[in-house]
Amino acid sequence: MEQLLHYCWKHRLLPLAPLVTTGGQTVEVIDPGLHNRNSGPDFFNAKVKIDGTLWVGNVEIHDRASDWFRHGHDRDAAYDNVVLHVCGVIDADIRTHSGNTPPQLQLDVPPKVSQNYRQLLTTDNYPPCYQVIPSLPPLVVHAWMSALQTERLQQKTDAIRRRVEQCDGSWEAGYFVTLARNYGFGINGDAFETWALNMPLSSVAHHRDNLFQVEAIFMGQAGLLDLETIPQYCQADALREGYFARLRNEYLYLAHKFSLKPMDAGLWRFLRLRPQNFPHIRIAQLANLYHQRRASLSQLVDCQTIDQLKALFATSVTPYWETHYTFGSTSCKTQKNLTPSSLNLLIINTAIPMLFAYARHRSNDRLCDRAFDLLEQLRAESNHITRMWQQCGLPIKTAGDSQALIQLKNNYCDRKDCLRCRFGYEYLKRAAKSQ
Repeated sequence: MEQLLHYCWKHRLLPLAPLVTTGGQTVEVIDPGLHNRNSGPDFFNAKVKIDGTLWVGNVEIHDRASDWFRHGHDRDAAYDNVVLHVCGVIDADIRTHSGNTPPQLQLDVPPKVSQNYRQLLTTDNYPPCYQVIPSLPPLVVHAWMSALQTERLQQKTDAIRRRVEQCDGSWEAGYFVTLARNYGFGINGDAFETWALNMPLSSVAHHRDNLFQVEAIFMGQAGLLDLETIPQYCQADALREGYFARLRNEYLYLAHKFSLKPMDAGLWRFLRLRPQNFPHIRIAQLANLYHQRRASLSQLVDCQTIDQLKALFATSVTPYWETHYTFGSTSCKTQKNLTPSSLNLLIINTAIPMLFAYARHRSNDRLCDRAFDLLEQLRAESNHITRMWQQCGLPIKTAGDSQALIQLKNNYCDRKDCLRCRFGYEYLKRAAKSQ
């Protein structure tokens, strides 16, 4: 309820009846003030007329007046400049640290706004604001989508920066970790990130020209060269084929040379995973990419177009994996390349966020603009989220659109944070106008 009071005060969704304090003084809201999301009063530098006298100061909002004492504001000098205390229920008189008694206003949320807010929080129809979406002005939709797109890129930038910090400030290593994480394509993302952070790239670089040795280190560090990771019914075939044993022996030699320690193989997930997404296949593809020197940040930055990015990421597996999905388990011979949809996902989730993050790091506006341009050049993703929004009447044409709407669902709809959503704002604003 307190969030809704904040929202109504900020956007002046006030009852039509005159506003009056508990002391009978009339209140006129000139400026609700600047919303403060940190510690201290809720709104700074508000302007309110109380009985004709203009007051400039802070406004504090609570569900109940007694929350003033429960939150310790009576002992905090930061609240001495509160000129008005706004509450849903006035159940106590208040006093500041300096001994003042700010006037209190009971704010009754307009019934229609309250009703629609409850509907936003509890409705089973998803998204709950779907009724207003088809009638929203294109400018409103475009502005909110642009903001969401930037917000999502910034969120991914923050994650990339954390990885760079984990890699002792190396953007090259941070890029490899980001690339590896997205090779997990969701289900094994965390495991791939753990694997990449456990990868001594400086040591692997000494053997980069030897694909077999690169694959041995990559598979070994993933914990997949332990015989116990292979199902018992495949163990004999794996040993008979010889490739597993040769990789394992090579890894044991390199692990001793570089003091390597594999990750816990139990982190990998196989349940309900398509064979082409098995970690063995993805790691073999990454080994090939690394061996061909197409996993470096400088090459990514040099790419100007979508086609260049697709050529950079396009990779296959070593011959053994053309007929296997795991050690000892044979399959029909296929060239296990990345599919066009997988390439698009790598560009959306790896290339573009990395370009944006690195551009911010280097204060390179041109590179930043390129990241946005590339998003607009790619076709929109097709998944249950984008299909749902399309059914609600939202046009989705580019990857920028789909990324914006994924951000909307994950960070607003799923959290029922409708009060910070512009679609939710339009929904409640129309409710207020219909009072």
